[in-house]
Amino acid sequence: MGMAVIDTKPSAVGNYLARLPFYYGWVNVLVAALAMTATLPGRTHGLGLITKPLLSDLKISDVWYSELNFLAILIGAAFCLPVGRLIDRLGTRVVLTGVACALGVVVILMSRVEDDVTLFITLTLVRGLGQGALSVVSLAIVGKWFTRRLGLAMGVFAVLLTFGFIGSILGLRAVVEEYHWRTAWSGTGWLLLLGLAPIGWLLVRKTPEACGLAPDREASSDQPPGRGTEGVSLGQALRSPSFWIFSLATSLFNLLWSAITLFNEKILNEQGFGDKTFDLVMALLAGSGLISNLLAGWLATRWSMGRLLGLGMILLAGSLVAFPLIDSQVHVILYALVLGASGGIITVVFFAIYGHTFGRAHLGHIQGAAQLLSVIASALGPVILTLSRDGTGSYDLFFYGLAPVAGVLGLCAWKVRPFRPVPAVSTT
Repeated sequence: MGMAVIDTKPSAVGNYLARLPFYYGWVNVLVAALAMTATLPGRTHGLGLITKPLLSDLKISDVWYSELNFLAILIGAAFCLPVGRLIDRLGTRVVLTGVACALGVVVILMSRVEDDVTLFITLTLVRGLGQGALSVVSLAIVGKWFTRRLGLAMGVFAVLLTFGFIGSILGLRAVVEEYHWRTAWSGTGWLLLLGLAPIGWLLVRKTPEACGLAPDREASSDQPPGRGTEGVSLGQALRSPSFWIFSLATSLFNLLWSAITLFNEKILNEQGFGDKTFDLVMALLAGSGLISNLLAGWLATRWSMGRLLGLGMILLAGSLVAFPLIDSQVHVILYALVLGASGGIITVVFFAIYGHTFGRAHLGHIQGAAQLLSVIASALGPVILTLSRDGTGSYDLFFYGLAPVAGVLGLCAWKVRPFRPVPAVSTT
């Protein structure tokens, strides 16, 4: 199969957008960050804010809820592929509006559950529409509008997202504590319906070409294959070593990150550190991650994406090897700074690398496949960590066992050759 080309039929708003004093893609970056922030109800750190009162209300045990949640994540991951295909066919504007409305309705329904059966159904849909579908469309909103400055755009997106998650978590926590989890959850659903959905419909546009604009204002005729208005299919991407090296590396990071952040307090306690150290580590992770988001966005305009990912993975491997050896506050600080920096770099690369490597025509479908792997890895992380702890009596095996895997994937990402699609062979 040859490369597909994005629809370039101008829309009625093309002339207006062309007269703006800035590139309209940056508006899409803002809305995309808002959309990714709105995935909070479908993410572990969002659901964690209501877990205790929810279980108390429904009289469900922690173990049973953990099992339901794990199944909900795995089933919900299946939403990633079909929503990616819809993005490529219908455009980000239509899909964002539809997913935001659907997620809003499901969150409202979840606020009214009374038993574990309806909880499982709504939890699965919230996971699938939030962590899965809305994540894919938010990344595609940016990826469909940028080529030359895609890395920089994703760096800005990551920074906005950090502030968005911090603000939304603090706000939701305050409502849960002041009122009730059902009130907070219902209000979140209405914000999706009456806030994100209309904003997405009003502001998001499918592609710059569909608006009569050139991406990044500087589209050139000598862009390499797989870039610009062209793009390869999901099948071609899946047959390339690049896709699997990038996806396995970023999925491993998500596996590690979900496990470490979920059990961070317990992990630090085992090393002999208290609650104050936990607060310090979380602050340093956020701070160093924010700085490295910006740095990675800047470096992405000068380095290859593979080398940038390789750097992030090698830093990640180093932090994993070092953690079991830390025995002082200084060591903890250095560990948190390196881990946070690696996370900031890898996150930006994950956001940008698929559009940069495989083009924009089928970006939704390709990003959906990558997100599917990422979600499954995130679900498995805490399970692998707890099994390691139960089997050996410490967390050391988890860190030492996965550090060389991260290092090898980092070296592979550094060395992988640039993707070049195979042109279709004419049979005439």
